[in-house]
Amino acid sequence: MCRNRFLLFLVSTFLIVALSSFTSASVVKVHPYHVGSVEFNYNSTSKTFEITGKFFLDDLENALKKKYGRTIHFNDEKYKTQINELLKKYCDEYLKLKADNSFLKINYIGFEEDSEAVNIYLESETTNPPKKVETAVSFLYNYFDDQMNIIHIIVNGKRQSEKLNYPNRYLYKVF
Repeated sequence: MCRNRFLLFLVSTFLIVALSSFTSASVVKVHPYHVGSVEFNYNSTSKTFEITGKFFLDDLENALKKKYGRTIHFNDEKYKTQINELLKKYCDEYLKLKADNSFLKINYIGFEEDSEAVNIYLESETTNPPKKVETAVSFLYNYFDDQMNIIHIIVNGKRQSEKLNYPNRYLYKVF
């Protein structure tokens, strides 16, 4: 009996997700959750953190519009320069990184679209392998009060992950 309920739950969830992904050109797609992820991966060869953020494309467009008052579209090549400019400013404000109590400068590298998502690429200045890593991540908090960001920190192959729900933005990990 319990197994049947679980299977019914899985099928129902699948149908809801599948049906919510059908859109037409005139319908704005709405997803029932607001989640993104940011990975901080320490590269011992370059001695930098390689940082990748992944967010829903429409959520990021809307957050940038609300923050800067400019409409952009990720799927339109004519906005690429503006998007890079806005994402650099946005990342500077909504993402911070400390290694062993020292703030690291973070350089915006670029972005790429991945179906309905946007991948953002950044890299920190060089640092020795840290024992302590602190992050402040508040992507999309300016747009959603139910935003959840899943944070992954990887140092010397050891991965530590945690979810941050709005308004919590700080994460501290020891390696």
